[in-house]
Amino acid sequence: MRRKTSSKGDVRRKAVEILKVLREKVGIIEEGFVTLEADRRKEDPFKILIATILSQNTSGKNSIRAYQNLSKRFELKPDVLANANIKDIEDAIKVAGLYKSKSIAIKEVSKQILERYGGNLWKVLKKPVEEARKELLSLPKVGQKTADVLLLFVAKKPTIPIDTHIMRISKRLGFVDEKAGYEDVRRKLMEIFPRKSYLEAHLLLIMFGRRICRARKPLCSTCPIKNYCPYPSKTTS
Repeated sequence: MRRKTSSKGDVRRKAVEILKVLREKVGIIEEGFVTLEADRRKEDPFKILIATILSQNTSGKNSIRAYQNLSKRFELKPDVLANANIKDIEDAIKVAGLYKSKSIAIKEVSKQILERYGGNLWKVLKKPVEEARKELLSLPKVGQKTADVLLLFVAKKPTIPIDTHIMRISKRLGFVDEKAGYEDVRRKLMEIFPRKSYLEAHLLLIMFGRRICRARKPLCSTCPIKNYCPYPSKTTS
């Protein structure tokens, strides 16, 4: 017997309904996102890039503390950080974890932005989205997620950054298969979520992943979208 497949329209409707439920039941705590913290202050793109580097593989709370510490120690400009003593950067961002590799990343990317764009990232972000994305990815220590964060949060370009929470949730909800990679998930979510909701979808899925759809011991019994979820390892009774 052939397995019934969902049409694109069905998947889009499911995605919109899930977004509505998450908006009502989960919500977004802005203080949990260092990029929102920086964006709310109308920080320039370079500062948001630094905030995004600090957020890698750590909690929102710790990345915000590291960003605040670094801001107190240095003026967050490419010329300043490119010439800063790496030990001083390490001391400022220790709370974020992986502080040695992140310090190297901060210095390297600062030097490149200074040399290639005179310290002005808008020279990249004002380009068409795919051209800007390709150029951002050519910078040292800037991966797909970091590039997409800058494009979505700062340049307001149509893309969806994919973190570990969003990757996990997309697979559990059946939006993509288990072998899907970053680009597969990004393109699928851009296809099924309304363009105007890309930022909200990104934030809500992360909040949902942190609080309910966790990697280990997900809270399936109290999950507000369990009726939409085909995840075979549900912990519901």
